[in-house]
Amino acid sequence: MQPSPQAGSGPRVDPIEILLKASEVAADHTLDLDDLLRALAALVRKVVPFQLFAIMLSDEDETLAIRYSIGYRPELVRNLRLVLGQGITGAAAQSRKTVLVNDVSKDPRYVAAVDAVRSEIAVPLVAHGKLVGVIDLQTSRLNAFSDVERNLLELIASRFSLAIVAAQLYRASTEQNVTLRTLSLIAQEFSQILQLKQLLEQISSLVRGLIRYDAFSIYLLDEEAEQLVHYFGVRFDERVQWSSMPLGEGIVGTAAQTRQPVLVRDTTKDSRYVEAVEGIRSEVAVPLMHQGNVIGVLDLECEQEGKFTEEHVRTLSLLAPQIAISIENARLYEEVAEARKRLERDLHAARRLQQSLLPDGAPRFEGIEVAAHNTPALEVSGDFFDFYPEPGRAFGIMNGDVSGKGAAAALFAAMASGALRNLTSAELDPSEVLDLVNSTLLERGVDAHYLAAIFAQWRPAERKLVVASAGQPPPIVRLRGRAEALDIGGMPLGIFPKGAHDRVELELAPGDVFLTASDGLHEALGLSGEDYPNERLLRLIESLPDADAGEILQAVLSDVDEFSGGRSPADDRTVVVVKAI
Repeated sequence: MQPSPQAGSGPRVDPIEILLKASEVAADHTLDLDDLLRALAALVRKVVPFQLFAIMLSDEDETLAIRYSIGYRPELVRNLRLVLGQGITGAAAQSRKTVLVNDVSKDPRYVAAVDAVRSEIAVPLVAHGKLVGVIDLQTSRLNAFSDVERNLLELIASRFSLAIVAAQLYRASTEQNVTLRTLSLIAQEFSQILQLKQLLEQISSLVRGLIRYDAFSIYLLDEEAEQLVHYFGVRFDERVQWSSMPLGEGIVGTAAQTRQPVLVRDTTKDSRYVEAVEGIRSEVAVPLMHQGNVIGVLDLECEQEGKFTEEHVRTLSLLAPQIAISIENARLYEEVAEARKRLERDLHAARRLQQSLLPDGAPRFEGIEVAAHNTPALEVSGDFFDFYPEPGRAFGIMNGDVSGKGAAAALFAAMASGALRNLTSAELDPSEVLDLVNSTLLERGVDAHYLAAIFAQWRPAERKLVVASAGQPPPIVRLRGRAEALDIGGMPLGIFPKGAHDRVELELAPGDVFLTASDGLHEALGLSGEDYPNERLLRLIESLPDADAGEILQAVLSDVDEFSGGRSPADDRTVVVVKAI
């Protein structure tokens, strides 16, 4: 049966031909939704004249938004949303039946979106009993549509409904794959960024690749103040800074307080919305959770109404835990980095102070010249040396090595050095001085540290050097040109109440040398992993018969440095050289 055309309608059309054509067009454009909707519009134009054309598709909440249109203003396309039952289009969607109105001025359901419209026809797109959307045609002519147009449009809708669903599923699958790949990329990139500002900039860029937005913000929770501090924001690719948001207020505050995402399709209709920037019509906020606690909120805003969907919420919810972990890692890194900077500043100051407290490394005393040097393995040293001159009577020499390295060892060394200054005396034998220092350290009760030491006393009247040992490596002596290690030992200080301290007396003639060094020198590693040989040190000292104390010291330090290949010392090194003159 051939339908007769209405006055002003299109040419006579065979319904069977239209049905076949609709099936062919739908089949040819199944995988691309945009192409499919353009092809649908082109087919409709061939059989039904119109001035305004729209395909409104249903969202998850069954509101209708224009997905493809002809003749509508862009701002109307962006912002127009209809609920079921609203307007001619909403009525067709709600009833799942075509609604034809040839004089909209007489139909109270009509929503005047465009002036001068007189006729409208809305045909529902239904697949498997579920609303897909609505084809809506409008024109300025009265009585523009008849049952002929109704039948033709219903035939077209019957073939395109399933095709639209298939295209939507294909697009959703493709977008999901893209989303998953992007999420994987994001996880990899986030794990490598430890600077918080740089991390948030990268987050804003990568999120935009998933979801288009006009404004992006990260708020971080200040628990004490019970507010969300606007930490990072971008609007149209420009950095912005907005006010903090009290916990529980606004979309952002609500997301943090409820610990649930908040999706607002139209901010003008949501009483919770707090305007931070003019023109925003849609917003989505997702809480950032770490170890069960809210640390902040990720917030997206757009000037277009209904821009964000439940799918966007799901995507952001998948992304939020990774963002939260990355933010916490970056904040922890920055806290550690700042603490490290403070510690380095403090240690550097402590190093300067410690070096200033060490005596002049080249003092002169009746009958001897002395040179000494301390090289810390870390910023501060657990090694120390000190001199205790009593003019005309004696000259005390201390070389101490506290167990361990770093700040704790340096503090213990300072305590031991202070004790020595109070205890040294020409009336006391070096072994007695070590006994008194041992008792003092035990009284302080500092666990896990002890002091290895050599204490020597030069007695100019007798030209004797009296040496007592408390666990330091055996000193080196060069007597009459021949160098050897002294056979002397003893217990370190600060461990046992009664320590055994070996004692030896040396008569030094001009040119004789006494050298004491901490184990950091003797245990310096060569390139093959062996310790600095004691025999090498002996031969070096013998090879410098005319060198003064300072020159011998520098030769020893240079030789150890050459032996170890210039590597930084693994332990503190302290060397004291005494030469009789």
